[in-house]
Amino acid sequence: MADKSGKRSGLDTALAVWSRRRWLAVAGFVLPLTAGVSVITFLPNMYRSTATVLVDRQQIPETFVRSTVTSALETRLHTISQEILSRSRLEELIDRFRLYTELRKRVPFEDVIARMRSDIKLDLKSVDARGQREATVAFTISYQGSNPGTVAEVTNTLASFYIEGNLKNRERQATNTAKFLKVQLAETKGRLDVQEQRVSEFKRRHLGELPQQLETNLATLERLYTQLRLNADNQTRAAERRQSLSSQLAEAESLLSTPLSPTVVMGTAAETPEARLIRLKEELVRLRLQFSEKYPDVVRTAAEVQVLERQLDAAKSQEKRPEDKPPAASQAPLTPYVLRLKEALGDVDADIKVYKGEEKRLRDGIAAYQARVENVPRREQEFRELSRDYDSTRELYQTLLKRYEEAQLAENMEQGQKGEQFRVLDPALADTVPAAPNRAKLLVVALMGSLGLALAMVMVAEKVDTSFHAVDDLRAFSPVPVVVSIPLIVTHGRIRRRRWHMRLAVCAIFIALIGIVATAYFAAHGNERLVGVLGRGGS
Repeated sequence: MADKSGKRSGLDTALAVWSRRRWLAVAGFVLPLTAGVSVITFLPNMYRSTATVLVDRQQIPETFVRSTVTSALETRLHTISQEILSRSRLEELIDRFRLYTELRKRVPFEDVIARMRSDIKLDLKSVDARGQREATVAFTISYQGSNPGTVAEVTNTLASFYIEGNLKNRERQATNTAKFLKVQLAETKGRLDVQEQRVSEFKRRHLGELPQQLETNLATLERLYTQLRLNADNQTRAAERRQSLSSQLAEAESLLSTPLSPTVVMGTAAETPEARLIRLKEELVRLRLQFSEKYPDVVRTAAEVQVLERQLDAAKSQEKRPEDKPPAASQAPLTPYVLRLKEALGDVDADIKVYKGEEKRLRDGIAAYQARVENVPRREQEFRELSRDYDSTRELYQTLLKRYEEAQLAENMEQGQKGEQFRVLDPALADTVPAAPNRAKLLVVALMGSLGLALAMVMVAEKVDTSFHAVDDLRAFSPVPVVVSIPLIVTHGRIRRRRWHMRLAVCAIFIALIGIVATAYFAAHGNERLVGVLGRGGS
């Protein structure tokens, strides 16, 4: 029974509060709800179109042609976004499609640019790349506006801007890389030519003293020493030959000074000149079979054969003409044998002279090559210092040349649009369903807000009101006993005044509703910024 009485007491209290504050609660609920519903109703519809752009990777494998565009795709997308969202590009789009005509009349143009930037959204779509960081394979570009057809056109135009911007950026980067490498290659080639000229001048100036010629110089020195030893041997043999020829010449001259006798003693038996001539001819034939014509024995024997032949011919002539016989005391003429000996002796002297000259030349060459070998360490140090910069510059030139050729291939690939490209996968279409505002969600929010506001107003009014509305309230407030309770006496005049007050309240509420609706219309009609604010607040 106590619980039931408590429940009835709470319900009676609520009913009593409602009877006292019903008009305040109605006003606190109806007026905000009317304002919210009016604003939601008069808000303009905002449409959003989205275009999907696919990222096509490089068509030629990187093992054949390495691209010079090494920046990450996300970085390039943000760079292109900054170019597209620049003031000049957005101003061109606004003028081209006549966007924000009403807004441009009320706010500065910079605010219109900022508004369009906020209406454009870029979303990246990535996938996992074999445990590495996510790789972007596509992205979406979207735009929001009040006209669905214009919104779709603007979105497709923005997508084309991204495609063109990517192509231009890649081509520009490849071209700039090739130009930079070309300039660096030309400068390095100039330095390399100067250093090559210095190295060539050093090699010409110190030819034969270079470190790489040390082995050749040592081999030449060894060859010259060998030739010098051979020359010494030749001189020794030439001296011995000269001595032999000199003794043969002296013997021949002594032989010519002796008169010819019928018989000549040779060895152990006497032989006639004819027999001796036959024996010398046989010996000459044997010697010619074994030696050359310049061999001393061959020359001597041939000379003796000629001398005997001449003497026999002269003897025969004297026998036929005894009156022409020369006196015994006359000098005998030079024979061919003696002439051959003298000629051979002259040849030997000439050979000795040549050997002497060759010996001088060999000794001079040995001294020169010995000096070259001794200068090799000093030239090696000088050449190492000179070639150090040359080698580093040549390596740099070879590296730049290789990279320049790769950059040219990459530039041709980008110009032929064989590199990484953007391709529209799903173009933007005009959407008939507005993307904002979400009126159902906003109506729920307005209803809950109005209900909460009305409840709060009633609670505040009850809190502020200090009057007693029931005998129990008075008894609870004061220990003094209540003697009598006089009910409210309602007169006809009070009833008329209450009805008049009721009519005034209804009129006031109606006028307030009309004012709220009019204010909501002027505040919400065409206010796209308010749609964005409510959309962010609702989300």
